[in-house]
Amino acid sequence: MTVPFLDLTLQHAPLRHELLRAIGEVIDAGAFAGGTFVAGFEEEFASYCASPHAVGVGSGTEALWLSLLAMGVGPGDEVVTVPMSFVATAEAICFAGAKPVFVDIDEQTYTMDPVGLERAVTPRTKVIIPVHLFGQAADMDPILEVGRQHGVRVLEDAAQAHGAEYKGRKVGALGDAGCFSFYPGKNLGGLGEGGAVITADEELARKVRMLRNHGQSSKNRHSLVGWNSRLDGIQAAVLGIKLRQLDANNQRRRRLAQQYERGLADVPEVIRPTTSDDRRHVYHIYAIRVSERRRLIAALEAKGIVCGVHYPKSIHLQAAYRWLGYKRGDFPVAEQCAGEFVSLPLFPEMTARQVAYVVDAVKAAHGVCVTV
Repeated sequence: MTVPFLDLTLQHAPLRHELLRAIGEVIDAGAFAGGTFVAGFEEEFASYCASPHAVGVGSGTEALWLSLLAMGVGPGDEVVTVPMSFVATAEAICFAGAKPVFVDIDEQTYTMDPVGLERAVTPRTKVIIPVHLFGQAADMDPILEVGRQHGVRVLEDAAQAHGAEYKGRKVGALGDAGCFSFYPGKNLGGLGEGGAVITADEELARKVRMLRNHGQSSKNRHSLVGWNSRLDGIQAAVLGIKLRQLDANNQRRRRLAQQYERGLADVPEVIRPTTSDDRRHVYHIYAIRVSERRRLIAALEAKGIVCGVHYPKSIHLQAAYRWLGYKRGDFPVAEQCAGEFVSLPLFPEMTARQVAYVVDAVKAAHGVCVTV
């Protein structure tokens, strides 16, 4: 048996006719950059997230960047986030002209440690960016409280957490704004790049709309120095179709994660992901932790199982961010996790038989007897 890490062909096969019809409608309407299809998806996604405003943009990275610009972030400012994330989180801060300041992650949830956050805030802090990593929400109440106490805005990086919840509320709608990526492999992914910003702040939404469209407040009137970051009509039409599948797909992800949980419970060498009782995990990534990662990955590959590593080196140790002055040992939890994470295959179309095959392979690699 072979088990891919992700199978987008399998995901799109049952939707192929509907997707082609939607793309044809965009072609017939000629609404390729912005327009009615984008506006329709923005309304649907805002409603899904229980937020008044959604603004479609070109990517999740640009969602973060434009949100920071709309919040007034610039040179001399600091933005606090975590070193365990995709590098786009830090890129957006740097391209806004600010300095990333990192705090360590919680060892159980792999999201921002609120205690470390309190220590990291300075008079220069303008924004806090918690990352809802792997599909689990950060501990938002204490993070929001730190923001309120210091007059600092909170921008959620929800690029991996479409549909995840914190105390019954969708992520992205908890802080001042939330940013999503629609990269094809996400829980809600398009057929190319795309992203969105959701917010209850009407003025913030207005600024992001201007910034994504060359800073225009109206045709040929440029009120801000903006950028070209419009969500295109074809992606919006596709995302509108796939949004209707999101909750069901997330539920399938949870069932598969539970099967992994049960199957690996008797392997002491494997640290399984945990879910806090007040959160609803959507398992964009099912990351286990093991001490001998290379050996496990080689054993799985030998059995036709493709896995990943998210992320093998914390951002603060990447060459591009040496100028920040961080060193190994500054964020021990993130660094340890970076050396131990193995992302097992998990996608909605995966079968229970495939999960069982992966579980048996992980057990065999750790010398645990597999009963057939």
